[in-house]
Amino acid sequence: MFDVLIVGGGMVGASLAVALKPLELRVGLIEAFNFGVAEQPSYDDRSIALSFGSSRIYQGMGIWQKLKSGVESIQHIHVSDKGYFGATRLDADSEGVPALGYVVESRVLGKVLYDELSCSAVETLVPAKVYAVAQDAQHVTVSIERQGVVDQIQTKLLVVCDGTDSKVRQMLGIEVTRSDYQQTALIANVSTSQPHQHSAYERFTSQGPLALLPLTDNRYSLVWTHWTKDVADTLQLDDAAFLQKLQHTFGYRQGLFTKVGKRATYPLVLQKTTQEVAGRAVVIGNASHALHPVAGQGLNLGLRDVAQLADLLAQAAQTQQDVGAAALLNTYESLRKADYATVVR
Repeated sequence: MFDVLIVGGGMVGASLAVALKPLELRVGLIEAFNFGVAEQPSYDDRSIALSFGSSRIYQGMGIWQKLKSGVESIQHIHVSDKGYFGATRLDADSEGVPALGYVVESRVLGKVLYDELSCSAVETLVPAKVYAVAQDAQHVTVSIERQGVVDQIQTKLLVVCDGTDSKVRQMLGIEVTRSDYQQTALIANVSTSQPHQHSAYERFTSQGPLALLPLTDNRYSLVWTHWTKDVADTLQLDDAAFLQKLQHTFGYRQGLFTKVGKRATYPLVLQKTTQEVAGRAVVIGNASHALHPVAGQGLNLGLRDVAQLADLLAQAAQTQQDVGAAALLNTYESLRKADYATVVR
């Protein structure tokens, strides 16, 4: 029997597994895709904005030094509204912090996390899919399928972080409230004629916000919001026409846009569960909350879930308490409410 079984091996699930490594707990991690393949969401071309607080969480987990070489810091943020004069500028020195945030590609962070898991006692069940969940007062029984073989495993605590469309959350009967922005994010890496000098931009347009986040190798990660009905027109443009349209929308603060990489689109929704806990199961990360990516709060909010839950589990392990006890999970749910109320809106 596992003490903690994590369903979902993306950024949040893998981060939790790494955070639990030092504890004397039997931890399992279920993921539907093999780690490192293109289909695994942590290895796609998206980039992630990490807050300064998230960097401290990864420092506490002992992996920040391994991650730093693939991370670009944000020292300056420029916020503007297309068609209007004036702008808001933020600066790390003025705020008294080493950086306002950091930007890392999903595949870079994913590799660091999974390298860390490969040399740990965490048991990875990969690839595997959950098709049923049942629980009683003492444990949760999870039915999984691996390579055509059906098996049942038990755990004292089930942590659900298998994404926005979480199947396990649905099996637990946890409902969500959902608002469709009617918008889609177009994402790509782009280059400009001027060096980014650790500057990030957010520009509000009639279609929605456009963000440029500095990456390594003097690239930018572009998140360009479109009305869903219009995004196909931009997506199908050739590179030259795409860069011209981007130039017209963003302006010339970084000189000319010179190159664009692979493009992808993601529908934008605001989603929140009506509860975090169901018996001996707790929902965290995108399975609990999905936000607009331009705000840069999705993974950061999920990492705060990880930090809070790992802290409570560490206390329980030290005192040999039941890690799936109602008191522990109710405490977690209560402690996270204020953060959710501030960010998920």
